[in-house]
Amino acid sequence: MPKSILKRLKNEQTPLIDGNIATFVWQGEHAPKLVGDFSGWDAGNSIALKKSSQGVWTYQLAFPSDAYIEYAFIDGEETLTDPNNSRRTPNGMGATNNYFFMPDYKPTNLVKNDKNIPHGIVTSFRVSTEYLITGKDRTIHLYQPPVNEPVPLLVVWDGQEYLRRAHLTEIVDNLIAQGRIRPLALAMVNNGGQKSRHVEYSCNDATLGFLMTDVLPLATKQLNLINIKTSPGAFGVAGASMGGLMALYTGTRIPYVFGNVLSQSGAFSWAGFDMVVLDLLEHGKMRSLKIWMDVGIYDIPGLLETNRKTLNILNLRGYQATYREYNAGHNYPAWRDDIWRGLEILFGYE
Repeated sequence: MPKSILKRLKNEQTPLIDGNIATFVWQGEHAPKLVGDFSGWDAGNSIALKKSSQGVWTYQLAFPSDAYIEYAFIDGEETLTDPNNSRRTPNGMGATNNYFFMPDYKPTNLVKNDKNIPHGIVTSFRVSTEYLITGKDRTIHLYQPPVNEPVPLLVVWDGQEYLRRAHLTEIVDNLIAQGRIRPLALAMVNNGGQKSRHVEYSCNDATLGFLMTDVLPLATKQLNLINIKTSPGAFGVAGASMGGLMALYTGTRIPYVFGNVLSQSGAFSWAGFDMVVLDLLEHGKMRSLKIWMDVGIYDIPGLLETNRKTLNILNLRGYQATYREYNAGHNYPAWRDDIWRGLEILFGYE
């Protein structure tokens, strides 16, 4: 086996894929430990590679045939990328992960910039935040679809990430051109950085105040939107992780505007403590909402369970909720590849 591994490394990247088995390989006198989506990125739950031969260390894991997986190696306090795998992606926190995918994984082709279709226009604005959220101002990216008629609006939390890393405008361009969704505009709201993001997105009414007093008026002025007063609840809101929590909270608090909720890997509970949106949904007045939720089988610990719990609450109360689990972890490539499904459910032609 060691000789065959070294031979394969001349032509293949690691991990080596055989059916549903991925073989991670490290070459060196000593091997670092392995962490990834499959271990919850927990250093305390890291995997020790096994010595296969002199200078060769391996470990095998089984994955679903369509899995997308990110991973890294750790050596004490140092995080290392895999020298035998050139496939790397930002992890959103200033570092880089390696990634791989199993044979049946198919990334969405909706991110392609098709020159043969009409494209929307993206403009960016800096809005004074005053006292509602952190910082002196905040950037908002607006997307006007390539149509003349008034359209609904989708507000997107973590807007800069969905714009650059999830390629949301390209996805929307292609979905509109293919007749799979009704044309819609986007207001992609930048977060305030990791330190303030968790506060602003933890079911924070001050953030909703900023949305209603600054973001929505800007979008209404700059974009050709339908009249929300005559079409109550026609707008939507989307986000991932804490942004997914904030998306559901936004719809729950302002359903007469944002009646369509798209939550990806929603962080509805922390350390066993449920966020207030679950109480509002379980015990409060029924809201008129249409909800899409998705979450990864390899998501960060606890999120799969809390999304299932949230779905159960929604189902028991009779909410219109569509739910999907996929074979990936907590990252923008996974959210990018799945968001089109939510857009079709919420804004598709009926």
